[in-house]
Amino acid sequence: MNFVQSLAGKNCLVIGAGVTGMACQEALVNFGANSKLFDEKVKAGADIVNEIPSGVELAIISPGWRDDHLVISKLRSDGVEILSEIDFAWQVKQVLAPSQKWIALTGTNGKTTTIKMVESIFKAAKINGAACGNVGETVIASVCAKKPLDYLAIELSSFQIHWSNLPKYESVAVLNIAEDHIDWHGSFEAYSQAKLKLLKHSNKVILNKSDSELSRRTSSDLITWFSLDTPNAGELGVVENLLIDRAFSASPSQANEIAELVDITPTVPHNVLNALAAAALALSIGIKYEDIKIGLKNFSPDHHRMELVLSKNEINWIDDSKATNPHAAAASLLSNFKVVWIAGGLAKGASMSDLVKRCASRIKAVILIGEDRELIAKAIGDYSPKIEVVRVNQLSDAKTLMNDVVSAAIKLAQPGDTVLLAPACASMDQFDSYVQRGQLFAQAVKAQV
Repeated sequence: MNFVQSLAGKNCLVIGAGVTGMACQEALVNFGANSKLFDEKVKAGADIVNEIPSGVELAIISPGWRDDHLVISKLRSDGVEILSEIDFAWQVKQVLAPSQKWIALTGTNGKTTTIKMVESIFKAAKINGAACGNVGETVIASVCAKKPLDYLAIELSSFQIHWSNLPKYESVAVLNIAEDHIDWHGSFEAYSQAKLKLLKHSNKVILNKSDSELSRRTSSDLITWFSLDTPNAGELGVVENLLIDRAFSASPSQANEIAELVDITPTVPHNVLNALAAAALALSIGIKYEDIKIGLKNFSPDHHRMELVLSKNEINWIDDSKATNPHAAAASLLSNFKVVWIAGGLAKGASMSDLVKRCASRIKAVILIGEDRELIAKAIGDYSPKIEVVRVNQLSDAKTLMNDVVSAAIKLAQPGDTVLLAPACASMDQFDSYVQRGQLFAQAVKAQV
């Protein structure tokens, strides 16, 4: 009896009723399981464990649930088998699509852009594959697709990797590691180890040599490195205006052109690194250089990622609402020269000191919003007290708040400046999501400027 057959009649519990949980529930029901959804309710203390149904044999955990949650602890003490969505999908894949190959990508920033670059390359190469995971379809839904896919390019968060133990990837790439989700993992060390755990589950490992944390924490002759420097044998890099491969070429002495810098949009340093990582993943499964070049050239980034909202009176207004941690905000700030910076929100336990130290020379003024804005204010006071700081309080709804923010920016910005929404924080204290935050910013700019 295979894994899918064994689910028929089994008492299953899906922990978490979000997008991932609903996809797992649908798959279990389709396989004939007696499956129930369980989501956290507003209950005091340990009462929540009383809501767990009796007789559970298998639990599928959505990635956002912490390992030490009372519900998880109770299931473990009861001897219930626990699988993550990724491990569940892997076991289903072994039955439904045994020849399907998985490649994966993680990092603090740039994951979605890079995995969608890979998907664009798939299209150019006419590969029967798709991007999934932390973007697009869930992994389980992609595995269960009516027309089986030959390749999955999977974007993985630290939560997903933490819970995952079974998959074997053809190749994995890690873009960077910087402070994020410290509130969930408990420490930067635990967060870093969650990311690097992925390396143990792959035939090929592709890492960003430009990232100090990756360079410091990993060392192996088996690693394929990429960077913005001239590549050594076995690496990918940049030579003048070309992206060059010396890792997947026929011999160590051979260098092959992947693409030109002008093929990458936007042509900023961190996005060129994204393109190199996407190219390396594609090359690792045998995709040709000419298809990679076309795929990269055809790709355009999502909204709210360094998106130019308006250029007027020699002032650029840029929406990078997706910059939800200091590392991402730093990349945006360092891509501009004189910035009126809009920042703040939920810091998720991250420090703002390194961000301000690295980027102070680019910041003309900062407009602060949100619950943890004083962390940024303190860092500016400590490292660059001459930067003008303006605080905008939320007096009513989110739309009014963003209108007030843009009004404040109009007073500060002068020709040659960039007004940049790159909050370095999550949005949920004042907005529904980073998407709403970016949309309201764009609306306010177009209405007022």
